[in-house]
Amino acid sequence: MAQVELVDVCKRFGATEVVHDANLSIDDNEFIVLVGPSGCGKSTILRMIAGLETISGGEIKINGRRVNEVMPKDRDVAMVFQNYALYPHMSVFENMAFSLRMARLGKDEIHRKVNKAADILELTPYLQRKPAALSGGQRQRVAMGRAIVRSPSVFLFDEPLSNLDAQLRTQMRMELKKMHLKMKTTTIYVTHDQIEAMTLADRIVILKDGMVQQVGTPVEVYEKPDNRFVAGFIGNPPTNLLPAVVSRGSDGDEISFCGVTFPVTLPAGCKDQDQVLAGIRPDSIKRDGALAALPEQWLIDGKVVVSEIVGSQSLLEFTMGEASVIAELEGRVPAAPGQTMKLGLNLENLLLFDPETEQAIR
Repeated sequence: MAQVELVDVCKRFGATEVVHDANLSIDDNEFIVLVGPSGCGKSTILRMIAGLETISGGEIKINGRRVNEVMPKDRDVAMVFQNYALYPHMSVFENMAFSLRMARLGKDEIHRKVNKAADILELTPYLQRKPAALSGGQRQRVAMGRAIVRSPSVFLFDEPLSNLDAQLRTQMRMELKKMHLKMKTTTIYVTHDQIEAMTLADRIVILKDGMVQQVGTPVEVYEKPDNRFVAGFIGNPPTNLLPAVVSRGSDGDEISFCGVTFPVTLPAGCKDQDQVLAGIRPDSIKRDGALAALPEQWLIDGKVVVSEIVGSQSLLEFTMGEASVIAELEGRVPAAPGQTMKLGLNLENLLLFDPETEQAIR
């Protein structure tokens, strides 16, 4: 078990700084997910924690001990890579036992640790197989097992599910979550897939261009994004962002976008006639029976551009004024292009951002 702390950590490759003053405190037993687009620095941060990359500035601490100059093998961390990195000529048992043999553990202790990990990961029937005789999901579990047998203080996962098909990814997400609940080991997980981040994490660290944008629980970053980037990145489909103008009057607050004015309650940070970006989550757009729960002033007519039925939900793109808006609606909605539909905007969940700084207006 371990706490991990990053203090003003930066990484430069020549004159290019790819991680900028990262500060992060990870609690014992916590499952932290680093998420962001390709090139945002998340894998570099993971490799610096593992000791596979030197840091250019700042400090990394594990259980209060500075590990900047500590060799990877002495940091008590185990890393699971994207490409499995299994020895093809060794059996599953031999792959999982390799690091224990290098540490000169006794034969009985090696068998005990490998069998325990195999039981957790449901690999016992495959211990004598070679990696070539395994499925992608089984190989990934072997890679995890090789890390588990070491009983490290910290697990590091670098996009471990990206090589799997959609169904296996869903299954392996569940396996990872169950494994963490059983082992209660501090886990740092890197992905570019926000669904993985939202379903696995105790807290999410969202990165862009080497800088931490926000740290919070999945609910916090979804409902209260700190800036425009987080609002657009977290959530699938992403938040609709519309140029708007707010007004304050004796009769109450209003916001106008797409040629329509809606009564709302504005945060204290808004001034009369401020230009803002209005953020509306696709699931805040309602239809049919849900409209009765919304004020009449929040109802609009939208013209359907395209409709996609996804299981028990429907994704609709529709035009409102000159803007294109995405709605995530409950139920199967067989809407035809060009059809006009009565929709409601739940503006209780309205997000507002400064168009210049792109920071949230609270």
